[in-house]
Amino acid sequence: MDPRLYDRIAAATARAYAEAVVQLPPDVLGALERARANEIDPVARAELENILANVDLARSTGLPLCQDTGVPVVYVTLPPTVPFEQALFDAIADGVRQATIAVPLRPNVVDPCTRKNSGDNTGAGMPVVHVSPGDTFTVTVLPKGAGAENMSRIEMLLPSEVERIPEVVVRCVLEAGARPCPPVVLGVGIGGTFDQAAALAKEALLDPIDAMDAYETVLCDAVNRLGIGPMGLGGRTTALAVKVKRAACHTASLPVAINVQCWANRRATSVVEVD
Repeated sequence: MDPRLYDRIAAATARAYAEAVVQLPPDVLGALERARANEIDPVARAELENILANVDLARSTGLPLCQDTGVPVVYVTLPPTVPFEQALFDAIADGVRQATIAVPLRPNVVDPCTRKNSGDNTGAGMPVVHVSPGDTFTVTVLPKGAGAENMSRIEMLLPSEVERIPEVVVRCVLEAGARPCPPVVLGVGIGGTFDQAAALAKEALLDPIDAMDAYETVLCDAVNRLGIGPMGLGGRTTALAVKVKRAACHTASLPVAINVQCWANRRATSVVEVD
């Protein structure tokens, strides 16, 4: 890989990661503002005010929205003119290291068994990277904090249990309670295989949340009827949105995955210039 392209990829990754942990996307900010406007419970409204004040403070100071700056999950769209090679992943890892130092970010990524911390958020030298073809070379970073990630679930339903999907989603949120810092955003993956459903659920968190289709609205309304509310203190808004992605699956299978995200549904995209 051309060293200049390598440096651009690293810089784009660092830029996207830094932006994601400091600035909330406009669609998420709008959803929080709508939740505040619709809230009648004084405690819930106060919690949403606190969240929005936190967003303003992070933006004005350039500091992270949350002390848990997350595991960097990176999505790349790769045009056909850019080679798919190890250097791509190395450059992304370098960008993660750069952002960890520059922002600075808390080093969250450890070995799963020894718990040894890499100190640079790359783990064993390589963050989580998903690559798909595209016309434009983009790098999107989705920082995933542990409080919400730990509440995520997957169930392998029977094909006859399609009507149970809302129940599965609601039970996931009910069992999570206040731990994922609601109001949450839920990514739901339906179909595919065990691993694909989980990947779809996380990828769904990249979609704008200022609009939901009819099925997503049904799921979101069901979750909000729980009354868990902001920070688990009660209120109208337990979920800001539910986003669903589907994939064809085996005739004998129905995987359903729920990836839970906290109110700070952080994500940012940088474009990499290609000569």
